[in-house]
Amino acid sequence: MIAQIAPFAFALIMVGIVLEMLRRKTLREKYAVLWLVVGTGSLILGGFPRLLEVSSEVLGVEVPSNLLFAIGLVFLVGVCLHLSWELSLVEDETRVLAEEVALLRAAVEDLQSSNGTTVVRDGREGGNPQP
Repeated sequence: MIAQIAPFAFALIMVGIVLEMLRRKTLREKYAVLWLVVGTGSLILGGFPRLLEVSSEVLGVEVPSNLLFAIGLVFLVGVCLHLSWELSLVEDETRVLAEEVALLRAAVEDLQSSNGTTVVRDGREGGNPQP
């Protein structure tokens, strides 16, 4: 009996944690949807363990846990691919912002030099500007 209740309780706790993180705004909505789908799937499998056995029989997998591991592996590869895509976007945005900051810094230095004022960089005046 405990073997049937434990997975369901774990999935319920996982869904509760995701909802609490979403409420506190420590987890963005687009990631919360992903984890809520995983939690809901876990709740369904925890509530109806025979469903995994029937699914493995239909798909021709001998051991139901192997099907669960295969689904988990596909899920994790998808998460890795998505996070790699997000990282690429952030790197591009960071590069563009760094270029814009360099251009703005150069423009400010040109204005200050044309007015005869000292160059202020990193909160320090005159002397050797920090690179």
